[in-house]
Amino acid sequence: MPMCDAYIPTGALPADAERELLSRVSELLVQHELRRTLDLADDVDVEASTKRARSIAWLSVLRHEAYVASAPAEAPYYKFVIHVPEGQADEEFRTAITRDITQAVADAEGGRWPRPEFRVWVLSWEAPDGTWGSTGRIIRLGDVVGFVAPQLREPAEKRLAERRRDEARALLAAADVDTAARN
Repeated sequence: MPMCDAYIPTGALPADAERELLSRVSELLVQHELRRTLDLADDVDVEASTKRARSIAWLSVLRHEAYVASAPAEAPYYKFVIHVPEGQADEEFRTAITRDITQAVADAEGGRWPRPEFRVWVLSWEAPDGTWGSTGRIIRLGDVVGFVAPQLREPAEKRLAERRRDEARALLAAADVDTAARN
């Protein structure tokens, strides 16, 4: 269930190029988050899961003015703030989505301004489990994964619990607390 706030200056791109960029970013978000879901099992109906994932992927466009060194920017600056449920944004996700969105913006600009890679910022965040809300209730990772690929609900919940345990162990180890008796 990726959500993205796309900060795009007014007039930065021709209307058709902007629509294509937004469509491409939406597809990239679904593709990269689905990788993290579908890697839980081999026997998943990828087409049906992709269709369901697309139905809950949001992208909002926000218009802004960018200032660089206290003056209006001479070229457009873009920012993409991505939120996915806790457990969905691993290092591979963050690396791939940053690379691919930056390339999508460069392609959309078509060389109109130099060095787009220095003017595109991608921030990817995980919303802590239990902080998503929709349909008047709290939506957890298991709910999202269960909607996209019903048979993967339990494996996704287990993976998140394992990740949390690993992070807790690392934190305790960093604090020099003996965890041997707790394993």
